[in-house]
Amino acid sequence: MAISDIKEYAHLTDADVEALSDELTSIRRDVTESLGAADAAYIRRTIGLQRLLDATARLVIYGSSRPVSWALGTTALGVAKSVENMEIGHNVSHGQWDWMNDPEIHSTTWEWDMAGVSSQWRYSHNYRHHVFSNVVGMDEDLGYGVLRITRDQPWKPEHLLQPLRNLVMAAMFEWGIALHDLYSEQTRAGTAAEKFAHRRALIGKIARQTGKDYLLFPALSGRRWRRTLTANLIANLLRNIWAYVVIFCGHFPDGAEKFTLAELENETRPEWYLRQMLGAANFRAGPVMAFLSGNLCYQIEHHLFPDLPSNRYADISTKVQALCEKYDLPYTTGSLAGQYLLTLRTIHKLAVPDRFLRATADDAPETASELKFRTAGEPIGSTPRIGLRTALRALPTNRRTRRRSIPPPTSDDRPA
Repeated sequence: MAISDIKEYAHLTDADVEALSDELTSIRRDVTESLGAADAAYIRRTIGLQRLLDATARLVIYGSSRPVSWALGTTALGVAKSVENMEIGHNVSHGQWDWMNDPEIHSTTWEWDMAGVSSQWRYSHNYRHHVFSNVVGMDEDLGYGVLRITRDQPWKPEHLLQPLRNLVMAAMFEWGIALHDLYSEQTRAGTAAEKFAHRRALIGKIARQTGKDYLLFPALSGRRWRRTLTANLIANLLRNIWAYVVIFCGHFPDGAEKFTLAELENETRPEWYLRQMLGAANFRAGPVMAFLSGNLCYQIEHHLFPDLPSNRYADISTKVQALCEKYDLPYTTGSLAGQYLLTLRTIHKLAVPDRFLRATADDAPETASELKFRTAGEPIGSTPRIGLRTALRALPTNRRTRRRSIPPPTSDDRPA
């Protein structure tokens, strides 16, 4: 099952966790103190580039007389929408550029180019997801309520449809996020009037969004309205699929661990840092792919410092990797294709009941716990003092042997 004792799982002492936190805090301080004109120029240049690309793409679509030019314009529009959503909208809404005190580039004023309402997303994502990252029962982004991605989520017959649900989610990602964010806001709404206001806000945003893409721009195209409408549909589809792939590769491949509610009890800031490091995953990307992904190829760094500007994550990642080396912690990364294939395997695998799965719940590749390092008869707390990365490498490669060595959980091991 999921991790309930993160320090035991990480093979770190209290002093280790505190020291790691001090070094991460130092990284944050160094970046914060060095923010300046170059960073401000970066986000303004990015916004300008995105708007220019969006306008150019629409002109190419409108003026295209051949399928090749239409396809080029449609692809460019999809790229422009991806940049707006990920490198701009997502990161601005995290408050990464609030230090500029620019009312046009501020988390409280930016409304992004997608179906969901930015204010509703900020609650479900910035608070519920980033504060309670990968905690089963608290982080509503774990499967977004429709996918089972850990055995801590009880299997239901409806999970047999996971492979199909996954495809639908990829194609309609913005709409799934919009409804997900509304649900999150509704759960915290105190009165019926507040719930109605949240629904009205979402309906208004959907009306504006669909009106712009599927009514206004096609109407401006005159007799070519079908061409423009189709281009907008495909551009949104491309953006949805790309955002879905990037987000899923940062949260659901092997190595992005999950945690129980017990882990939140009296959790300190150093333990929160450690949970972020173990609960996220990166994928390798060059400068162009990093930009197109909103620098969310550095998902570990983003979870450690969600409000630091995304253009700094590449440099921060070098320091975080050095800390992982120093404290013998894994730094989960891989190719984009590899991380996505691992995610797909988990989604398809957990669509079936647990009785058909081979690895134990504490030693499954998609979710592990501190119990995977205990052997039969070994008292709790007697984990050898080695780092987690070394411990993972030292585990038996034969899963059948490993399953026999892990004792069943007792009432002392698990929270009530």
